[in-house]
Amino acid sequence: MNKLAFGRELRLLTPEHYQNVFKQAHRAGSPHFTIIARNNSLSNPRLGLAVPKKQIKTAVGRNRFKRLTRESFRNTQHKLPNKDFVVIAKKSAQDLSNEEMFKLLDKLWLRLSRPSRG
Repeated sequence: MNKLAFGRELRLLTPEHYQNVFKQAHRAGSPHFTIIARNNSLSNPRLGLAVPKKQIKTAVGRNRFKRLTRESFRNTQHKLPNKDFVVIAKKSAQDLSNEEMFKLLDKLWLRLSRPSRG
């Protein structure tokens, strides 16, 4: 049985980790959020979240976005390649239902899982 935990080893923890992802990254986006990915040398994918207060005003909205994104990542981590992912929220993300957000995240995880061209 696969372990579906979201432990410390699956998170981007330091500003350096985030900066590395933004260099030479692959992007997949929607009108609601953008996922940026970059290969890592580890044996597992890692997730980082960027939810600007300017985009999602309320703490409840920001926490909901982070909670749903982490849950989606946690459930699909075994299908993902060894990459670092950063999910950046946009203003319209707070208008999505939970189901819509999960579907959109799954679609973007799949798109970024494909081998990159070039």
